Amino acid sequence: MSSSSRVYFPDLFLSQMRELLPDSAEFERFITLSQQPLRRSLRVNTLKISVEAFLTLVEPYQWALTPIPWCKEGFWISRDDADTLPLGSTAEHLAGLFYIQEASSMLPVTALFSGSPAPERVMDVAAAPGSKTTQLAAGMNNRGALLANEYSASRVKVLHANISRCGVSNAAITHFDGRVFGPALPEAFDAILLDAPCSGEGVIRKDADALRNWSPESNEAIAATQQDLIESAFHALKPGGTLVYSTCTLNRSENQQVIAWLLARYPDAVAVEPLGDLFPGAERVATAEGFLHVFPHLFDSEGFFVARLRKTASVPPLPQPGYKVGKLPFAPVKRKEEQEIIAAAAKVGLSWEQESHALWQRDKELWLFPRAVEPLLGKVRFSRIGLKLAETFAKGWRWQHEAAVALAQPQAKNRFELTLAEAEEWYRGRDIWPERALPADEVILTCQQQPIGLAKKVGSRIKNSYPRELVRDGRLFS
Repeated sequence: MSSSSRVYFPDLFLSQMRELLPDSAEFERFITLSQQPLRRSLRVNTLKISVEAFLTLVEPYQWALTPIPWCKEGFWISRDDADTLPLGSTAEHLAGLFYIQEASSMLPVTALFSGSPAPERVMDVAAAPGSKTTQLAAGMNNRGALLANEYSASRVKVLHANISRCGVSNAAITHFDGRVFGPALPEAFDAILLDAPCSGEGVIRKDADALRNWSPESNEAIAATQQDLIESAFHALKPGGTLVYSTCTLNRSENQQVIAWLLARYPDAVAVEPLGDLFPGAERVATAEGFLHVFPHLFDSEGFFVARLRKTASVPPLPQPGYKVGKLPFAPVKRKEEQEIIAAAAKVGLSWEQESHALWQRDKELWLFPRAVEPLLGKVRFSRIGLKLAETFAKGWRWQHEAAVALAQPQAKNRFELTLAEAEEWYRGRDIWPERALPADEVILTCQQQPIGLAKKVGSRIKNSYPRELVRDGRLFS
């Protein structure tokens, strides 16, 4: 370990990196940069706002935004006000207009969508906290279906919160070991992203102790799990479909060798699609096989590995899983009732694409499912599908916060624009007392013209209905 460094480097790790970076000057650049703090970066959420409109909106803040070459929605950000207000507490972040996402981690989704029409059914095998899931949803423009799976129970909640904040309506969340999908959903997806759990050698700039438990043996053990996951994902992919495999680690055994293993196992059914021309400058990190192997010093980013594969033929299926899925507790809403609900929602300024979303019911709850997920119902157990739209009452419907964020029409007649001070009260869970007339008894609240919730008028106040688990304290934007 280097004595002057705050970063922990095991000696064996350093020898492995010397092999990967035989040029001593380049190796020194890698070591030097790995000890520098990571540049912050964000991705504009185009489900909510165009890049152009976002840049206009944040212009007064004088943030220095540098475009990220491989993601047209991505920017490195440096700001003078960073010490006084965390980026996550800005009005734009709370309204889901951008996602704080490391620049390199935007690469896999760019690779997935490059050069082919938006796929209809996509799976994100290891989805939490949701940076790539929300990037996928934006690339799909909320159409089709996006299965977002997360193995860790504690992270499913964070995944849902991020999907919800960003206005994603085409996702269905599952909570499984990724090995189940090949047997349970064979040939079900047009595209799959496997951002595999890994040893995290590329994240040392964010976490100085990332390599505390590092060892060549643990790399090998992780690689064995990655092989299981990539095989499962490959089986879940339709012939002709695209599989992107990525990690935030640098060693060959978790990267090139995992791909080599899949190619050796299914030699007649897998083709590597080279990524050397994915963006201007990609050739600097392209390997001979056509993968991208990003060392931190090359773009001043985290380390990352990305490979894109095409499934060229069907392969014999894996044995079927032995578990029971259980009966789906939802039923499709009847046609007549559906029209009634659509009209009632439109009245409060909520609408959706009926070709891509369908209404389903569970007891008194109304849900909006992505239609493209319907063929998968009954084959795996879902934690959550689409959006919870409303709860049914004798007098009508109680519309849900996540539906308002995803479906509210910014130009609706019942829209009520809050000042920044009023929006701050809203995010703190307090009622608002506006000194001006409200356009309706139920209003879509907007801040900077962006929907941030739906609320009822009670007397001369707006009753706060912001979900309690999202309420913020600490320094906010205004």
